Amino acid sequence: MRIGLLAPLVAPLREAQIGGAQALVCDLAAALAGRGHDVEVIAAAGSAVAGVTVVDCGVDAGEVSPATYRSDGGSRSYPGADRAHRRALEVARGRDYAVLHTHAFDAAAIRHAAGGADAVVHTLHLPPDSGIADALAEARRAPRPPAVVCVSAAQARAWERLCRVDAVLANGVPVGDIAWEPRPGEVAVFAGRLSPEKGVDDAVRIALGAGLDVEVYGGAYDTAFAERCRERWHDHPAVRFCGAVPRRRLWRRLARALVVIVPSRWDEPFGLAAAEAQAAGTPVVGYRAGGLAEVVADGSTGFLVEPGDVDAAAAALGRAGGLSRAGCRRHAERHLDIAATAAAHERLYAELLGG
Repeated sequence: MRIGLLAPLVAPLREAQIGGAQALVCDLAAALAGRGHDVEVIAAAGSAVAGVTVVDCGVDAGEVSPATYRSDGGSRSYPGADRAHRRALEVARGRDYAVLHTHAFDAAAIRHAAGGADAVVHTLHLPPDSGIADALAEARRAPRPPAVVCVSAAQARAWERLCRVDAVLANGVPVGDIAWEPRPGEVAVFAGRLSPEKGVDDAVRIALGAGLDVEVYGGAYDTAFAERCRERWHDHPAVRFCGAVPRRRLWRRLARALVVIVPSRWDEPFGLAAAEAQAAGTPVVGYRAGGLAEVVADGSTGFLVEPGDVDAAAAALGRAGGLSRAGCRRHAERHLDIAATAAAHERLYAELLGG
């Protein structure tokens, strides 16, 4: 099967990835290629995905970044983003795909994907957004309407208030590539883009409330917000901002942590950092928000508390070290592996193509 995956254009696909959707596209492409499919990734200039052909669509990420998603305002309409996605999808239409699967965040990607392949699929990596829903409604009126996919059941329930969802295809991580550590470390780790919805400030407060040092890994997705965070905790000896690092280095650090904190302040569509943590054998403490309850086995591979309850999360950190790290790894192997994700995508593609 010849498959084209349109990546988010807000940043090149390269280490260190700016967000979970970018990492997912890379892992999914490699897994589908490993299953014998002819896979290409259409991405912004400067992208590279190991073992997969990357098609430079002639778009510089700077053309799209002013339209970057913000949790306080949803996706933003921006003429440059519309032009960039139109150009990227013109490239896709010339490459004879059986399936064109978009993972972009923008309504523009949905509007311009029609006719790009025998079957078109849109994965929604964000909480519900009226602009994207309007674009999907327009796309549904095409002679060959696209399939709409969510990455968790919780996300699908939220989106179904605005549009029909055709399938839930859970994200996954390359569990076999992530080494795990049976012995717990001594510090807490936060891993995620530095933007308000990911809850980095809460992560720091939770760790300090439990008497733990905390290491923060992540790129400045929201530059002003990231600077304020670093300034706020600059002089605290127990808080270390480590920046964005390549994923294999991050996985090693997750494996050596006592616990990974995932205090998402939005309805998390999935929670890739939580999946990576469990693959590394490390329990997760986070907020019961969106799809996280489908990623973390509460009471077994971590603890989830009510959103915003820093004190309850800090108390949970004190119990998390007693959870089975081998159990965390087994949970990831059984439920969070990218191989299962790729197989589910393959089944959907075959169904859409009448196979």
